[in-house]
Amino acid sequence: MSAAKRAKGKTTKKRPQRATSNVFAMFDQSQIQEFKEAFNMIDQNRDGFIDKEDLHDMLASLGKNPSDEYLEGMMSEAPGPINFTMFLTMFGERLNGTDPEDVIRNAFTCFDEDGS
Repeated sequence: MSAAKRAKGKTTKKRPQRATSNVFAMFDQSQIQEFKEAFNMIDQNRDGFIDKEDLHDMLASLGKNPSDEYLEGMMSEAPGPINFTMFLTMFGERLNGTDPEDVIRNAFTCFDEDGS
């Protein structure tokens, strides 16, 4: 194949844009950093993904004892593996039309028991 045909092929093929591609534009840098901290608190085994065991361990560290059904229900809200981009996308979908700063602050009160 000639270089001209290869170049032309590249310009005519467009990859479909993923729904998550603009998720970082929904939040400012400080909000993204707070979400990253929350993600890292939940990702107990530090593999870059949140799974059912991570949720269980995080909730257990808060003195909760969630049932398997509860954990499965939470996990079923994600369309696939939950990496940081998916985590942010899911929050973005939930927060659409709400004030993200208030929601983030309220979520962090679960972790910040002494108000620091």
